[in-house]
Amino acid sequence: MIQVAMAVAAGGALGSLLRFLVSSWVVDNWPRHFYLGTFAVNLLGCFAIGFLSAVFLLRADLPLPLRTGLTVGVLGGLTTFSSFSLEVVTLLESGQHGTAAGYLLGSVLGGLAAAWLGMTLARL
Repeated sequence: MIQVAMAVAAGGALGSLLRFLVSSWVVDNWPRHFYLGTFAVNLLGCFAIGFLSAVFLLRADLPLPLRTGLTVGVLGGLTTFSSFSLEVVTLLESGQHGTAAGYLLGSVLGGLAAAWLGMTLARL
């Protein structure tokens, strides 16, 4: 368990650093399009978690610290959107369409509402 936790911690540090570097580069080069850094890492993270999860299903012999360090650690540090996307796709593939739709809409609309509420409260 400690090896898995250490792999997640190291991967998380790497993913967070990558997100910072990509976002900083975008802001430095295209300040009016600051959001493209987040957009890019979210799409990259979604692609990567889909690819890796398929590979890991085929290669269950790969060590758990490696698998968890890459998905939960690196991709979790890079973006939580990748995990969310994989979970929605997994629900859809398992036939839980209503749950997937509720999770999708609840997460997006709830996240927007929570961000707005937090900003509103901070301004009081």
